[in-house]
Order: sequence, then C-alpha cells, then structure tokens
Amino acid sequence: MALALKDRQSHTYGDYLNWPDDVRYELIDGDAYLMSLAPDLPHQDVAGEIYFQTRQALQGKSCRAFIAPVDVRLPKAQEADESIDTVVQPDVLVVCDGNKLDKRGVRGAPDWVVEVLSPSTAGHDQIKKRQLYERHGVREYWLVHPVDRVLTIYSLADGEFGKPQIYQLEGETQVGILPEIVIRWDELAARLPTDY
Repeated sequence: MALALKDRQSHTYGDYLNWPDDVRYELIDGDAYLMSLAPDLPHQDVAGEIYFQTRQALQGKSCRAFIAPVDVRLPKAQEADESIDTVVQPDVLVVCDGNKLDKRGVRGAPDWVVEVLSPSTAGHDQIKKRQLYERHGVREYWLVHPVDRVLTIYSLADGEFGKPQIYQLEGETQVGILPEIVIRWDELAARLPTDY
C-alpha cells in the first residue's frame, strides 16, 4: 500500500514547519507523504525496545540514539534549512557526529537507521526510503518486520547498499557499524502477538 500524498505540489522544510501539528508528514524530494498519527502497539513495542537497548549500549559514548518523532533533514548540498526538500522521521536512529544535531533535530544522514514495518508503510520503507537512505549515505539500515519476525539489514559500501542480510528475530544481532550495540530479540519476539 502506498502512502497518501498531501498534494501534487513540491514542498520544502519551510512549508513543513508551517503545517498543523495534528497531521504528520515526511518530505521526500519535495513530495509530502501522510504519516499515520499513532502506530499500533506492537510497532511501538519493537521501536521502543530497540531504542532502549541502543540507548543503554551507548551510555558514555559520543554517539546518540533517538526515537521518532525526530526530524531528520537531508539536504542535497549546503542549502538553508527552509529550502531542504527531504525531511523524514525514522523510528530509531543513531547519530555519531554531534555537529549534525541542533534544536530542530538532525541535519544530515544518521549513521544507523531502523524502520519498523507496518502494513501501511512497508512498501514506502523498503523501496523509497531505502533508496533515499542509500543516496544520503546512511551507513546501516535495518528493516524490522514484526509480522514475519524478520530483520533485513542493508550496509553501505562504496556508496551503495549491497545485498541485504536477512535474519529471524531471535537470539541477538550486532550492529555492524556500531559493534557495542547488540539487539536481543527473544523477550521482545515473545511479546509480539501471533495474530498480528
């Protein structure tokens, strides 16, 4: 299922900042995609658990973990914030360069991004956002499939995501670019509904 477009106009972060707070959008190359207001509980449980484990692993380190909603502005060059036409809100992200952080969120590619797939966003996250994160230099991209209990990992090499690695949500998985982060799945997977 494709996410609904706000309209057929091209938008910027300047436009985005003036939209009402009760409706969430992501901008990708000027197109505004309507985001769901409240993801379901299993989605939030998965995102929250990954964030929790990540935050614990990074205590005392320079890298910082964040959980949605946090605006990640992805400029094409050195344009002013208001002219940026791509702003996304990954479910979980880690930024290791403190210069990318400001009061509005993140400007530039996070090092690690996790998207938890929902039926309404799965195609968007697997295709459009994968291409976007690759183009902007996200070093590692995880797609967590709660329904299928599968993890898909894309790692950036020579500016491209190579062939994905696919794992069951069991045991533990180490983040390739941040080996201090190890996500343990068993307790979380046991909490996920079987009729999801």
